[in-house]
Amino acid sequence: MSGNYYVYVYVDPRNYEEFYFGKGKGSRKHEHLFDKNDSKKVKRINEIKNTGLKPIIRVIAKGLTESEALLVEKTLLWKLGNLTTNVASGHFSDKFRPHNTMHMELSGFDYKNGIFYYNVGEGEHRTWEDFRRFGFISAGQGVRWKDSLKGFQKGDIFSAYLKSHGFVGVGRISEVARPIREVSIQGKPLLSYELSSQNMSDNIDSDDLCEYVCLVEWLSSVGREDAKWVKKSGLYTTTHVRASLDGQPETIEFIEKEFDLDIRALTK
Repeated sequence: MSGNYYVYVYVDPRNYEEFYFGKGKGSRKHEHLFDKNDSKKVKRINEIKNTGLKPIIRVIAKGLTESEALLVEKTLLWKLGNLTTNVASGHFSDKFRPHNTMHMELSGFDYKNGIFYYNVGEGEHRTWEDFRRFGFISAGQGVRWKDSLKGFQKGDIFSAYLKSHGFVGVGRISEVARPIREVSIQGKPLLSYELSSQNMSDNIDSDDLCEYVCLVEWLSSVGREDAKWVKKSGLYTTTHVRASLDGQPETIEFIEKEFDLDIRALTK
């Protein structure tokens, strides 16, 4: 349904820079010419007037509902960022990417956090006790395994599975996978801690063969003796390092019940 709102812009005739966006109806677009406050907008208008000119005022979009006008206004404000004299960031702020973040991937914009299964893959290069005690998970000693771990994004939720035992924890990825030589915990290199696994430094200088580590926040975890499992229940497992639990509602429900967490709410 169309409306009677519009979105307008103020343009500086000295250099044709757009310096203010607004939404309104009727004569709203002209009212700023008579403002008396000390805002950046008014100062810019007065500077223009003092040269014998007046701002160019143009309607950008018309026939809008108020909600549509707010969204168009916010889009224009986001595009110009600090180059406008607008004080408020506009409505719908939570729908737009924060400025100065193009160098990074952001959850909800560039990817959507998921719920995953993570295979601890316990052996000579990693142990559940180290993971639980120091707040990390790992995989590596080959391209296939390190690439799988690198698929985790910051904010992803996962449930850790320990072969022959069951599910032993639910965590949130706090730092994406990096070579173990680059990982520190509380300002101290991970490899300087007394780890149960003595072989995590194998192939340390090889980006393809070294162990890769994600730092995590454990939301709930148990020792191997208290692992959560029901035989012949059809709960999902795989030998892969990482796998999506999309399409595995029974497994998610089991994990939520056993660890007393609303996992699906944690990704929102």
